[in-house]
This record gives sequence, C-alpha cells and structure tokens, in this order.
Amino acid sequence: MRTDGGWRRFYAVGWLVSAAAFAAAFHQWKMHVHEVVKRAEEAERTQEEFARRLAVEERLRIARELHDSLTRSISVVSIQANVATHLARKRGEDVPESIVAIQEAAGEAMRELRDTLATLRSPDQAAGHGLADLPGLVSRTNAAGLPTRVSVTGRERPVPPHVDAAAFRIVQEALTNAARHAGPATVSVLLDYRGDTLTVQVDDDGTGTSGPVRPGRGLVGMRERTTALGGRLDVAPGPTGGFRVRAELPTAALVADAGAGA
Repeated sequence: MRTDGGWRRFYAVGWLVSAAAFAAAFHQWKMHVHEVVKRAEEAERTQEEFARRLAVEERLRIARELHDSLTRSISVVSIQANVATHLARKRGEDVPESIVAIQEAAGEAMRELRDTLATLRSPDQAAGHGLADLPGLVSRTNAAGLPTRVSVTGRERPVPPHVDAAAFRIVQEALTNAARHAGPATVSVLLDYRGDTLTVQVDDDGTGTSGPVRPGRGLVGMRERTTALGGRLDVAPGPTGGFRVRAELPTAALVADAGAGA
C-alpha cells in the first residue's frame, strides 16, 4: 500500500504535470490568437491597399474623361471668343462686354479644370480656390451682367482650408444659380465672421421662385459641402422676394483638429 508520503508525491507530480499541460495549452492558445489577429490585420491591410488602388484607378479614369471631354469644349469656346474679339478690333469696333466675360470665364474654367485634374492625378497636391479668389469671381459676375456686391461683418480672419474652399464654392454656385434663374437682378454676398462660425449668405432680388425648391446638382453639392463640415444650409425664397442661400460653417473644431495634427 502507498504511504501518505507516496500519495503526496503522486499528487505533487500530478499537479506539476497538469500545470505544465495547462501552460502549454495556454501558450498554444496565445499563439493561435496571435496568428488569427495577424491574419486579420494582414487581410485588412490587403483590403485597404486594394481599395486605395481602385480609388487611384478611378481618379485617373475620371481625369482622362474630364480632359478628353471638357478640355476640348472649353478650348472651342475660348477660340470662338478670341476670334470674335479679333474681328471686332479689326473692324475698329469695341469688343462687347459679353465676349470679354466669355473669354474670362473660359480662361477661369480652364484653370479650374487643370487644378482639378492635378488633384485627381495627385490627391496630395493642394489645389483649389478660396475666399481670396472672391474678388475675381465677383468681377467676372459683374462683367457677365449680374451686378454683385460683397460685404463683410465681424472680425475677418483666416479659416481652415476646407471651410475656405467650401465658402468660395457655395458663393460661386449661388451666383451661377442667380445668373440662370433670377432674371434681371442684383446680388448681395455677405460673409459674417461671428464666434466659431463663418456664415455665407447670398441674396438676389430677382424673380426667384414661389414654390418649393427643387434641389439640382448645384444645391446638392452645396448641401454636401456644408454637411461634411458639420454645418447647416438653408435655401429658400428670400423674405422680400428673390432667393436666398445661407450656409453656416463651423470653424473652431477644424482649427483645433489642425492644431492637434501639426
């Protein structure tokens, strides 16, 4: 018969064997978990790389289509405007303001197209317009026959690049809509720097619309830009007629994010 000491040694050896088996099983489990996590991370990296490659290919495809279609069309418009200018000067006549406006618009469209193509081909390249380009936009709008004035309230200050670009594009689209739909009208553009918000408001006194606003691509684009920045967009007939576009663009959070990432 086993003695008490023998049983104690038997139990001790059993515990040691069990502990060793448990340790080995735990180590195998940890290795398995590590391998699963590693494979998941590798799959995620592969998926992200695939998505990036698809995005690059899609940007290049869009760039080619834009170049092939728009560049040719804008060039034809510019050439025709230049021919009209040349003929007018050859006859000793003043060049019509509408022709000058077409020349300027075609040149600006070509520059914007080049910037867009450069951004599509190299997304890290900074390109685009901001509020610093607003005087030129207003000048071209006036030359095209849509009297426009700009006023600024609050303390004018630099805003984050995305807000700057969005504010310019919203004004640009609002002026385009006014030129298309307002009829004979004048336009006022207000930039209100108040607190942590830049408010952009564009009013025209044209015929406007008395019914519900049907969102076209321009209005949809303005809303997408505003929403992406966490802002608010209101488009509706003006309080005294005409039409109003009002966008409230927050700036504080974006400034803080930019500072944190610097």
